[in-house]
Amino acid sequence: MRLDELLEELQVRIDAVRGTRDRVHSLLEAVVSVGRELDLSQVLRRIVEAAALLVDAEYGALGVIGPDGRTLSQFLTVGLPDAQIARIGPLPAGHGLLGELIRHPEPLRLTSIAAHTSSYGFPADHPPMRTFLGVPIRVREEVFGNLYLTDKRGGLDFDAEDEAVIATLSVAAGVAIDNARLYEASQRQQRWLEANAEITQRLLSDGPRTDVMELIARRAREITGARLADLVVPLAGTDGLIVELAVGAEERERRGAVVSVSGTLAGASRTSGLPAVSGCLAEDDRYAGGLWSRLGLGPAVAVPLGTGPDGHRGVLLLARDLGGPVFTDAEIQPLTAFAGQAALALELADRRRDAEQIALLEDRDRIARDLHDLAIQRLFATGMTLQSAARLVTHEGAADRVSRAVNDLDETIKIIRSTIFGLRATDPASEPGLRARAARAVGEAAASLGFAPQLTMEGLLDTDVAPEVADHVLAALAELLSNAARHAHATRVRVALRATADEVMLSVDDNGRGIPDQGRRSGLGNLAARARSVGGAFTIERPETGGSRLAWTAPLTPSRASSPA
Repeated sequence: MRLDELLEELQVRIDAVRGTRDRVHSLLEAVVSVGRELDLSQVLRRIVEAAALLVDAEYGALGVIGPDGRTLSQFLTVGLPDAQIARIGPLPAGHGLLGELIRHPEPLRLTSIAAHTSSYGFPADHPPMRTFLGVPIRVREEVFGNLYLTDKRGGLDFDAEDEAVIATLSVAAGVAIDNARLYEASQRQQRWLEANAEITQRLLSDGPRTDVMELIARRAREITGARLADLVVPLAGTDGLIVELAVGAEERERRGAVVSVSGTLAGASRTSGLPAVSGCLAEDDRYAGGLWSRLGLGPAVAVPLGTGPDGHRGVLLLARDLGGPVFTDAEIQPLTAFAGQAALALELADRRRDAEQIALLEDRDRIARDLHDLAIQRLFATGMTLQSAARLVTHEGAADRVSRAVNDLDETIKIIRSTIFGLRATDPASEPGLRARAARAVGEAAASLGFAPQLTMEGLLDTDVAPEVADHVLAALAELLSNAARHAHATRVRVALRATADEVMLSVDDNGRGIPDQGRRSGLGNLAARARSVGGAFTIERPETGGSRLAWTAPLTPSRASSPA
């Protein structure tokens, strides 16, 4: 019997050694598995899966501590199906028992979760949990996050050996996380450098400014993994901001939207000239104004384009989905440098365009001088010669032809003089013409519309349209834009202004609800009366695609005394 007892004791010890050997092998395999990955998200997933497997826990989780050091910015789980996670609701933020390890980063082992003073129960649809093992993960002496394990299978409690195994795994996890972060930072830096080079190349190749702005937003969104990217610039003549370019989710809703400086993340960055960060834009009371708070966005950051109080060209805003990782300093620093370099590239592009504009104006001035000094003088001399020769022509038909040729030359001289005036009408010291005044009126309408209308202009608007008619055109334009803002409920407005040989035509198209058959029409009546007062017309069309098209026309010079209605 003594021999049997000794044999049984020997077998128990052999089984214990085998169990220890198997656990050591499992631990080594877990360390190798965790260290093999370089993608940070995959590393974190492998860590929590390996931890749950090593101690035979039914549920496991890894919480990443946010920049504030008090809450969790990311929470990965093992053991719960996705459907149940969705029913439970928002992921833990690091309060209660989970926050205990944040406040006191030391291993914590419990036989009953409910018995701990920091525990205050579980949300609805959460499975019941009894035993608990928590261990902090340190990366270079900094607490990166915590491993949480619950409910050891078989109804057993977590023991000291389980704690030692998870503590050992946490050390290896810290090294793996550090390696993944370094690799991720190097890859991100490489992508930023490539994006900067691409933008510079696009600018040097005379790419349109809008294409360059879109490239900046798209590359920033791709590199940071954001849900959306917006370029927000100051709205001329107002204190507001306008979304000049929107990329990503719901971009149509955001493009052209006018937002306030106060109560918005973009406005905060614009005012301070520094990056502005939000852990969850949808729940951040500091930035409850504007359209971004209504889109259900998560972590967000806004960085200024340029530096200095007079150097801010705008703001680049990036936002991730709800539950996404917050923007860290490691991400914001290269993003800020990228935004600054992008602003510098745009500034250089604008300076180059200014130089090209000056060269163009100088060329126009030269053409104007040549037309005046050479072409007009020659045409005038030719006309005088024909006029003198007409007295010597006895044939009636030939004399008429010569007379018509003289009249044609006279009209040609008038056209050339008008063209010369148009070429020289860009002098900054001169009064603004119809083009500039119309562009200013359309720009100011963006504040009331909530977006920037599209504007196209053709013809000699500054030279051929009489000043009296130009005033009527501007008044009609203001009324049409006001009508679109108050009644049309449109999301797109197009303005076209064109001068032909006989008349000036103004049309405003929108995709709103159209003009109802019944309702107040005093504003439209005024437009019609104003058109009639100068010998013009006003028409209303309802395109098949919806919306409305309002056209206002008038002769280049008023045909009768004007009396605006």
